[in-house]
Amino acid sequence: MSILVTVGAQVPFERLVDAVDAWAREAGRDDVFAQVGETTSPPKHIAYEPFLTPAQLLARVQAADLIVGHAGMGTIITALQHGKPIIVMPRSSALGEHRNEHQLATAERFAERGAVTYAKDEADLAAWLGRMDSIQAAPKISSSASPELIRAVRDFVADSPVRRRST
Repeated sequence: MSILVTVGAQVPFERLVDAVDAWAREAGRDDVFAQVGETTSPPKHIAYEPFLTPAQLLARVQAADLIVGHAGMGTIITALQHGKPIIVMPRSSALGEHRNEHQLATAERFAERGAVTYAKDEADLAAWLGRMDSIQAAPKISSSASPELIRAVRDFVADSPVRRRST
């Protein structure tokens, strides 16, 4: 089972990468690749690159059996669009990893819907990795809005008081 770890393109997430690196060493795994961002602490036991082009990331996503990442919307949606199981560990503002706790809320909401597996911390992440074969992918989602949603938005805009005033 190949594993892709991604921290997104904005800021590094060394706590996540370090946790996966330690787990891979202990588990003797050589099938883990990470996109780590600009890091001061590169992993020692897994293959990595600081950044990937969109095409490189897409190829890695398609080849992966499991994605591990921060709880960023781009990472989650990409996993869902490609039907990949995903474990998310949110960044923590209390630990200086982000400016607020929105990733915690994102992880909780997507986990409630069965769309992601939510790891609360490094120990929880290692535990989930230890039983990764039990993690199922959520149903695939489309990369475009449904016709029903498009129609509802179009109707809403057409009936908008602002639109009626401007016509």
